[in-house]
Amino acid sequence: MRKVFGLLAIGCLLLAVGCARMGQPDGGWYDDDPPRVIASTPKDKETDVTSQKVTIYFNEYIKLADATQKVIVSPPQLEMPEIKGAGKKIIVELKDSLKPNTTYTIDFSDAISDNNEDNPMGNYTFTFSTGEQIDTFEVAGCVLDASNLEPVKGILVGLYDDLSDSAFKTKPLLRVSRTNGSGRFVIKGVAPGEYRVYALQDMDGNYVFNQKSEMMAYTHQTFKPSAAPDVRQDTIWRDSLHIDNIQQVKYTHFYPDDIILLAFQEVMTDRYLLKQPERTDANHFTIYFSYGNPQLPQIKGLNFNEEDAFILEASAKKDTLTYWLKDTTLVNQDTLRMELSYLMTDTAGVLYTQVDTVDVLAKTNYEKRQKERKKAVEEWTKQQEKLKKRGEPYDSIMPIDPLRVTYHVPQQMDPDYRVTFEMPTPLARCDTAAIHLYTKIDSLWYRTPFEFNRKDSTLRTYEFIAEWQPNTEYSLEIDSAAFVDIYSYASETYKQGIKVRSMDEYATLLFQLSGVSDSTVIVELLNKSDKPIKTVHADQNGNVEFFYLKPSIYYARAFIDRNGNGKWDTGDYDQNLQPEDVYYYPRSIECKAKFDITLSWNLTGTPRTQQKPGVITKQKPDKERQKLRNRNAERARQMGKEYVKKVKE
Repeated sequence: MRKVFGLLAIGCLLLAVGCARMGQPDGGWYDDDPPRVIASTPKDKETDVTSQKVTIYFNEYIKLADATQKVIVSPPQLEMPEIKGAGKKIIVELKDSLKPNTTYTIDFSDAISDNNEDNPMGNYTFTFSTGEQIDTFEVAGCVLDASNLEPVKGILVGLYDDLSDSAFKTKPLLRVSRTNGSGRFVIKGVAPGEYRVYALQDMDGNYVFNQKSEMMAYTHQTFKPSAAPDVRQDTIWRDSLHIDNIQQVKYTHFYPDDIILLAFQEVMTDRYLLKQPERTDANHFTIYFSYGNPQLPQIKGLNFNEEDAFILEASAKKDTLTYWLKDTTLVNQDTLRMELSYLMTDTAGVLYTQVDTVDVLAKTNYEKRQKERKKAVEEWTKQQEKLKKRGEPYDSIMPIDPLRVTYHVPQQMDPDYRVTFEMPTPLARCDTAAIHLYTKIDSLWYRTPFEFNRKDSTLRTYEFIAEWQPNTEYSLEIDSAAFVDIYSYASETYKQGIKVRSMDEYATLLFQLSGVSDSTVIVELLNKSDKPIKTVHADQNGNVEFFYLKPSIYYARAFIDRNGNGKWDTGDYDQNLQPEDVYYYPRSIECKAKFDITLSWNLTGTPRTQQKPGVITKQKPDKERQKLRNRNAERARQMGKEYVKKVKE
């Protein structure tokens, strides 16, 4: 009998243990407390420290996420410190020698969370000093992308007490921090003094700006850190929707805390060949450079005569050069051997003439192209023979392939739409008399004047310009052989009906600008993807008007066009040139059909950090992990109780 009771007792015990292992009982509370520091070696804020090893102990098992990116040591370490989490502790071993009389900070950001429920510890910083005192000042602010006011996440921000311009390119940053998802940075452990602040997307880990590919920001303004007592309001949330209490909390306010750095990447002016010349089609080859130059390459043919052999098609920046072969003999030649002389930069960034001998090979050789042509002729001949046997109409001579022009002509069109034609190859002849535009007026068609020109800085794109009237029908008709290319291919006939939309389908938007004295302001109307859809120059009175807007939600961005080239330009550190100023209208703009909207816009009336609407801001703030707190709040609601956050015993 005793044996039976003993077995029953053991079974009940095992059942209880098994139930305990299943985790949180249904209806109970989840653990939503972050880890707490209970001890450290050396102690936090300890002075006269000589050890390069820091060990921090926690009250529970922890996880350390992405330490190489999130944890930052200041002063910056040229040799990467070893940072690892193990059980209930974190060990940091500094590899660089400790500097005397220096405050060190180890900023863990949000890298620490508990092991079970992933509760974040929050922004945690460990501090110690190798001298007799701890430097406690802080400097804070925000880094934005100068081109679009996007918060820049993960960029280094650092201080120099050397106020010369050369320090940024010759000395490592003195103290550093890293921006979060809102572009916000806080540099801690700062000593009294005068500083300049820089941002750097450090590509090579030397804490020095030495590559044009590194995004950076600078300001000539200097800062003297200070502190003063202050009071803030802390909101205690019952759950994600309800406020439990608002408390007045005294704290030490560090200044400055509102620095704005506008980060940019300099133009990559180093010039070199990106790759060997490409000849994807036999009738042209393309040379790709990393950066353009007005002085074009010189080509000397080694197995052909280069004189009058090409028609050059250059990109707007002259960094992509396409050479069209005028002579079909050269088109049929599989290999073009040439001596290519061009400008490139040396290690010091100085241009010099480089001479290369290159073989430019056709992707598909002449023999294969002939076989493909022969096969196409045979297939066409078979088809015509079948038609002949069936007594149907047939051709005895295979027609020549036409010049296949791409016409960008929609059936329904806005009055300000720019009609363009794209040619597949350079033209030898363009007969504008073979192009006709007709307007329908009271059921009759009348000839309408137009202009037809090659688009600026292009070789194969043409603009068709007419005075398109709203709520009017047009017919665009083009005769055959209106366009003939350099290989004697001719275009086919083309006809397209066009209906220009009525004014009742559009809205008009007028901005009245203020806040800047510069009159060279360009405003871009943006869609929800932050992409420009219309661009207008402000007049001398600061007025900007957008016509023919379809009903939609829009946004607006403006920039100061300092050099008058019609586009936004980046900065240059060596030239002491900041990027052109960019501003956002801080709200969305709803345009409705048949409505005219007039808006006043003070470009500098809203702080730069608050201008860009959140809907079109791609870099979102780091998400606070509230999952467990929300789950506990929901559990409380189900139980008919108020959720009060419990403190671990």
